This record gives sequence, structure tokens and C-alpha cells, in this order.
Amino acid sequence: MALLSLKDVRLAFGGPELIDGVSLQIERRERVCLVGRNGAGKSTLMKIISGEIVPDDGEVICEQGLRIASLDQEVPQDLSGTVFEIVAAGLGNMIGLLTEYHSVSHRLSHGEAGAITELERIQHLIEASGGWQIQQRVETVLSRLGLDPDAQAADLSGGYKRRVLLAKALVNEPDLLLLDEPTNHLDITSIGWLEEFLLEYRGAILFITHDRKFLQTLATRIIELDRGRLTDWPCDYATYLTRRQAELNAEATQNALFDKKLSQEEKWIRQGIRARRTRNEGRVIALKEMRKERLARRTQTGSARMVLNEAERSGKLVIEAKGIGCLYEGRHLFRDFSTTIIRGDKIGIIGPNGSGKTTLIKMLLGLMEPHSGSVRRGARIEVAYFDQHREQLDDNKSVMDNVSDRSGYVTVNGKTRHVIGYLEDFLFPPERARSPVKVLSGGERNRALLARLFTKPSNVLVMDEPTNDLDTDTLELLEEMLMEYEGTVLLVSHDRAFLNNIVTSTIVFEGDGRLEEYVGGYDDWLRQRRPTAPVRTEKAVKPERPRPKQERPRILTFNEKKELEALPALIESLEAERNGLYEMLASPEFYKREASGTTAAKERIGELEKEITEAYARWEFLESIFNSQPA
Repeated sequence: MALLSLKDVRLAFGGPELIDGVSLQIERRERVCLVGRNGAGKSTLMKIISGEIVPDDGEVICEQGLRIASLDQEVPQDLSGTVFEIVAAGLGNMIGLLTEYHSVSHRLSHGEAGAITELERIQHLIEASGGWQIQQRVETVLSRLGLDPDAQAADLSGGYKRRVLLAKALVNEPDLLLLDEPTNHLDITSIGWLEEFLLEYRGAILFITHDRKFLQTLATRIIELDRGRLTDWPCDYATYLTRRQAELNAEATQNALFDKKLSQEEKWIRQGIRARRTRNEGRVIALKEMRKERLARRTQTGSARMVLNEAERSGKLVIEAKGIGCLYEGRHLFRDFSTTIIRGDKIGIIGPNGSGKTTLIKMLLGLMEPHSGSVRRGARIEVAYFDQHREQLDDNKSVMDNVSDRSGYVTVNGKTRHVIGYLEDFLFPPERARSPVKVLSGGERNRALLARLFTKPSNVLVMDEPTNDLDTDTLELLEEMLMEYEGTVLLVSHDRAFLNNIVTSTIVFEGDGRLEEYVGGYDDWLRQRRPTAPVRTEKAVKPERPRPKQERPRILTFNEKKELEALPALIESLEAERNGLYEMLASPEFYKREASGTTAAKERIGELEKEITEAYARWEFLESIFNSQPA
């Protein structure tokens, strides 16, 4: 028997059904990932499973005695108390006695008079209730998650607060663990730890995530919620993407054929008296049914369409830092770090939470002065800054007022548009665009900040954790846009796939105040750091050589320079041809031609995809050599 089953579950909030006849089974030891667009109802489905929301119709059937625990998407603002108290609350019983015992034990360890008598009283009560096994369970989960039981939750970083809430969920040893965006606010090290922990977890897991690498590592099955319906994909993420696109293409073709037939029938019914004389009643009834079917069709939510407002090109030199350092509470966040950032560089910044990533950015931009060393900035720099705390948004103003500053219009790349139309490109329908920011979901807040940010002309784009809460489609669009951006990008992110796909080099906080710079993204850093780690430690004591050197630095040849200059235009040409073929295949008129034409078009698309991939690889290779050349 399955741990949990949903049978024809339905739920609506005044409009089309958010959950429309969903059926699902979750078996023991499964790790199921729930995917779908922002607003598709993923978190709502989770709450139906956990019992927080009762569906309008259908059944939720649980195995007898099933224990379910949840980790919500957002960390509560009012999280307070010690770590032990919060985690013990997950047991639902014996909380008061265990918390009191822990508190008195702490007082006794500090020599408080009278504590031993009180401790003996509490011990007797716990023994009488059989509570020691529960006490041991709390201590075990705290140890496994590396948490200090006496730490105040209010003083912890966002990542550690999520770890505390995970411990609270785990302490009751649930059979089914529900995780809603568990990697939000975790640094890369913590995400790696969480992956390993969950891979060894003995219960079943249902999780929502936008982190594609996390999904690929963890999921044994993928389920997708789209337009109220649930589709099961028993495969890995890469296979799911291929199969899903094929299904969407088939759906688009089927809809196009249906719409064409409907159009022909509508034309026939309107032919007047001549048609009425020969009208077939069965055909009229069939037309009415087709109209109903077309009216009931739920089209997929459109994709965001984002365009950056690019300013005049900056000078070739954007930022040059020499031997900069920063002290915080007597310790070095970083020291003796030098780097040169050239126009068009896309720099990733990796480090644990609280290591100083945001501080480094502020020093490079001139928002803070370094405690040692110097920073020189180039000419004509215009910065657009995406901050991780979304502080640029006024919670009490509407989305449209936040984006347009109450003018009602925005100008992007010289074109003026009404803010309502502009926000529709970021998936805000008019009624949502008029809503105050404080009612938005995490993903909507991110999109609102992106919409505001992209109205500002820039040639240097700084993005501090931009991927939290974005659905995969929007995330991939943002990736594509950043890759095409001609300016300079400074990117702080814990999303490893996002870093791999965008950045040309990475600055890494290696600990003990050391910063190192590597060519390439996250995976490139992992490959480079392992064999060179001992050498890098020795170099760290030599301030005159703070940056890692490639083994065989060289300069581009004349022909390679010409090739590098020509590659963007070549890629653009290849992509234009490919996109033209995709548009042609999407047209119903195209299928009136001979089948050989369709086959040739698909074969050409395959060839173009290969040529584009090879061109990008060649471009990245030549650009990495160019960026490593002396200025």
C-alpha cells in the first residue's frame, strides 16, 4: 500500500480550479520533485497533503499512523527562542518538561545555586512519562545537523534558521517529509550538505525546488502541476525536459489542427440561406460541442519577456582592485585581494553565508571603502543593483508604482511603454500589477524587482542572489538574457547550474581571509581547486601574487582574435535560422506541405543546435584566453 494517495482532488479559489482532478501516489523511500510555474498551485498541493488545507472534492488517503512533517518556503519573521526549544516543539508532546530540563541543566553548568534540586524534580517527572527517549531524539537530530542547542534563533543567519526548521521537521522521524524550496537562503556548502543528508534519509520525500542541480541529484521521480492537472514523469530531470517539450509540441500541433477545423465549421455555419437548406443537424451539434471544448481549454501561462535597459558602453577597464582587505570584529573577511574586471566580464562570487560577499561587492562599487588596498573604477560606469533583501521595493506601494515611480510609464532602450503592459511581460496581469508588494509571493517579489531593475540604464549589472523563488522557465530566460548582456555582470548566487551557465570566472571565499579567482563557473572551480589546493595555500602568504595563474598563459594569435570577434555574429545568425525554423514548424500552414519538407526542417534544426553548441564552446575558450591576457 502507498504511504499516501490522492484521488481526484479538486480545489478552487473563486476562479478556474487550481487543483483539477489530481490523483497521486507516494511510495516508501521515494524522492519526488513537484515542478511547475510560479502560481501553478504547488505549495497549495503540499498543504492539501499535509492537512493544512481541505480540498473541495476528492480523497486524501494516508497509511494508518503516517507521520508527515513540513518545511515551509519562508522562514517566519518572528522565529525566537533557543534552538533546542524550537526543535523540541516538533515533537508535539513533552515539550514543556524537556525544554525546562534543558534550561535547568544549562543553569547548573554555570553553577547556579538551587538548580540541582529543581533538576531532580524535573528528572522524576520525565522518567514517569517515559520522556528520556524523546530527549535523546532531539539531541541526536541537533548533532546530525550541527546545531548549537543553546543558540538564540533570532541571532542565526537565514541558512541556519532553515536548518533549525529542518531539524524541527525531522525530530518526529516523519514517514513523509515535505520540503518547499529547501535550498532558499542556503549557501553552496549547506546545499551540498543537505543533498547528502536527504540522499541517506530513510523516509519518503516530496519537494519543490528551482535548483536544477539539486533536482537532478535528488529526485527519483518528477511530477508536474500545469493548469490544474498533474503529470507523472518517472525519469531524471534531463529526460523530463526532452519528453515534456515533445509533449508540448504535440499539444500545440493538436490545438492548431482543432482551431483550424473549428474555423472551417464556423465559416460553414455562416454561409446563410444556402447553408441552412443543406444544414446537417448533427454537424451543428458537433460545432456547439467544439465551441464548448475551445472555451474550456486552459492555455499554458505565457513565458516572461524580459529586456535589459542598456546604457552607453563603459570604458574597457571597469574595476581594478589592488591588495584590498576588510576587517570585521577583529577578523579578516578577506585580505590582500587583487583583481581586474574588464568590460563584458561576468564574474561569479561564491562563499558561505556571512563570509563577506555583499561587502566585497560594495567595496568594488565604491559604496564602502576598503580597510586596506585601493580600488580604481573605469569611466562611464552605470550600475543596476539587485539586492538579496529586496529592500528597493516599498511593501505598501503597488507593483506598478514601485516600477514606474507613480508616473505610469517606463522607458526601456528608448521606447516608452505603459507600466501595465510592461509588467505583463513579467507575468503580472493588470489586477496583480495594482496589488501592494506586501501581498506578493516570493517569486512575484523577485519578478517585481527585476522589472524595476531593468528600467534603469546600466552597463554594470550586480545581482545578489537573484534566483530565489523563480520558477525554472523564468530562471532560464534570465540566464539567456544575462548571457546576451553586453555589459559587465557581478553575480552572487548559490545556484550552481546558474553559475555554470553564465559566468566567465569566479571569485571564491576560501576561508581564513583568502580570496581566489578561477576561470569558468562552479564546476570549473571544483576541477581547478582540488589538484592545486596545496599550492594555493602556500601562495596565500605571498601578497605580491594573490591571483592564481594558469599553467601556460598565452596570447591569442591574429587569426584567433579575428575568429573571436566574428563568433557573436555567427552565433546570432545560426540562432536566427534555428528560431525561424521553429516558427515555421509551429505554423499549421507548414503541415500542408510534403512530409519530406518537415523531415528536412527537423534535421536542419538538429545540425544548427550542434553548430551553435560548438560555436559557444569555441567562444568561451577563446574568451577565457583573452580575459587572462595582461591588460
